[in-house]
Amino acid sequence: MKLFDGGRAPNPRRVRVFLAEKGIEVPLVPVDMGALEHKQQAVSSRNPLQRLPVLELDDGTIITESVAICRYFEELYPEPPLFGQGALGKAKVAMWQRRIELNLLSSVAQAFRHIHPAMKEWEVPQVPEWGEANKPKAIEFLKLLDAELAQREFAAGDSYSIADITGLIAIDFMKPARIRVPEECTNVLRWHAAISSRPSAAA
Repeated sequence: MKLFDGGRAPNPRRVRVFLAEKGIEVPLVPVDMGALEHKQQAVSSRNPLQRLPVLELDDGTIITESVAICRYFEELYPEPPLFGQGALGKAKVAMWQRRIELNLLSSVAQAFRHIHPAMKEWEVPQVPEWGEANKPKAIEFLKLLDAELAQREFAAGDSYSIADITGLIAIDFMKPARIRVPEECTNVLRWHAAISSRPSAAA
């Protein structure tokens, strides 16, 4: 088994944080995305979308998409549960994971990809107006999330989950996207500080 990894890129990091929380070690194959190595044969032959991470099992089976990879390891190693417990707990984690991914991480990614000069060769065509349009979408969702976090410690309830990992990655990605968490979002700031202090956040 080996994991083709893209360094500090959001989705590869999301899987590494998940594995660190589980205490699972998987051999990494570093891929230099800055040098566009993810578009070369080693990755493109395994994932025609040319995206990372890519998990290759011992029998050659390929799994792509960060949450799918995390889901695979959750089934193999159910403790600690990071996709929720019980019907309601799992539904809440799935709901908040999806909400944070679509409304925060995706908006931040669109802002970064369409505005940052380093992405000009990656995002073709780069549409700065679309990047700027996504910034207020991210802020609007953070305000919604802030109200939710006034009621609980973690994104989907009282336990740390994949939803918190996605949130950590999204907020950390706001810096290169040049978006700031509003100062009035005190619950989001408290939550981000807490999940950032976990050892897994350094993965």
